[in-house]
Amino acid sequence: MSADLARDRYQSPLTSRYASKEMAYNFSDNKKFSTWRQLWLNLAKAERELGLTEVTEEALAEMEANLHNIDFAMAAAEEKRRRHDVMAHVHTFGVAAPKAAAIIHLGATSCYVTDNADLIALRDGLDILLPKLARTVRQLTDFAIKYRDLPTLGFTHFQPAQLTTVGKRCTLWIQDLLMDLRNLQRARDDLAFRGVKGTTGTQASFLALFNGDHAKVEDLDRRVTELSGFDATYAVTGQTYPRKVDADILHVLASFGATAHRLATDLRLLANLKEIEEPFEADQIGSSAMAYKRNPMRSERVCALSRHLMTLAGNGTQTAAVQWLERTLDDSANRRIALPEAFLTADIVLSLLLNISAGLVVYPNVIKSRVQSELPFMATENIIMAMVKRGGDRQVCHEEIRVLSHQAAAAVKNEGKPNDLLDRIRANAYFAPIHPDLDSLLEPSTFVGRAPQQVDAFAKIVDAKLAPYADAIAKVAGEAATISV
Repeated sequence: MSADLARDRYQSPLTSRYASKEMAYNFSDNKKFSTWRQLWLNLAKAERELGLTEVTEEALAEMEANLHNIDFAMAAAEEKRRRHDVMAHVHTFGVAAPKAAAIIHLGATSCYVTDNADLIALRDGLDILLPKLARTVRQLTDFAIKYRDLPTLGFTHFQPAQLTTVGKRCTLWIQDLLMDLRNLQRARDDLAFRGVKGTTGTQASFLALFNGDHAKVEDLDRRVTELSGFDATYAVTGQTYPRKVDADILHVLASFGATAHRLATDLRLLANLKEIEEPFEADQIGSSAMAYKRNPMRSERVCALSRHLMTLAGNGTQTAAVQWLERTLDDSANRRIALPEAFLTADIVLSLLLNISAGLVVYPNVIKSRVQSELPFMATENIIMAMVKRGGDRQVCHEEIRVLSHQAAAAVKNEGKPNDLLDRIRANAYFAPIHPDLDSLLEPSTFVGRAPQQVDAFAKIVDAKLAPYADAIAKVAGEAATISV
């Protein structure tokens, strides 16, 4: 299709604007239909190995030579005539490999290629996502370690709370991402092959093909599974592989979407506070009208796409719920949309997170200023304790602090002045015994508790969790994660 003609048709922005080349290819027609041909070749190879003389070496050679030589125009014309996509491609493959035409799809049902090809796409999609997620965790962990002891104002209900550190806050994002890494890996490890199961899962056609030899049917299933790169099959199926598999994977991806949305939302809030910003390129424009703006467009895109990703989980559960007996066909059209879109969206979100986490910009002076504006209120308990240690009455001191705090708060809220509680304490003779100690009592690092030590301990946990992905992380180390428009 020419570029001009393509602009006359709707194109999904997932592939036309955002997706990585590897994930876009994973759900492309070239990948899908060449996988079908590979599956037909795997079946024919295994059938010949187990004694079916109808399958010749010449047939196998022609099939292998034409795995990617797909006449899509012929296939489209055949499908329009036959109203059956699988048989259209059986015919098209047979034209390309005439010596194999009579044995292509021998004993199989449509789901042999459709479902097994889907499982291969799911497997390969997970293999694309896992290293990207591991690398994202690595980059954020390096960030957390770098800022392990930089005090920052904590927020609950998005209202000022006690201090934490920039690095400790980052570990909260990482912990959620580690759960996603576990979930994705578990889904990958649990994924099996449909194999050769026949029209209703009984393998009756293959049993007939091998003249009632059950052992050969079992060997056929094992061998095709092995040739297709899987270690195991689902022990029992109807016509399809269990649609619970789709539901499980979609929920794993949706859960990752929730993590990404939360992380990106936090970054958007911090950007508003001017404490941390995502990367902003030299020629990037934040607003067509307001030239000064630095909108967090990457984080906003993460949120937008993550919301879409989260909505796709329901598609899988609803499909799994309506599998009538051995199968129904009302899962075909929606799965063609939901499964690719979930993987494409997750991949795009990960590419964005990789780009963001590699270039986060921290503004320590802004963070320090905000801490100083709130710290005097937080330090009141420390001031009371210091006064008591010097012979003061706790209740009297509490009242003195209460009055001064309310005065300072009123000046901040009603007059827009900076927090001057510390100046009021210094000017109050009652607090003279601790005037020399005020600076040490308000040292921000004394208010962060064990946050730096928690980061250190957590980083060791992360190292252990990422160990299985070390090669994948090293392979892409130093590469900039690029994003499209």
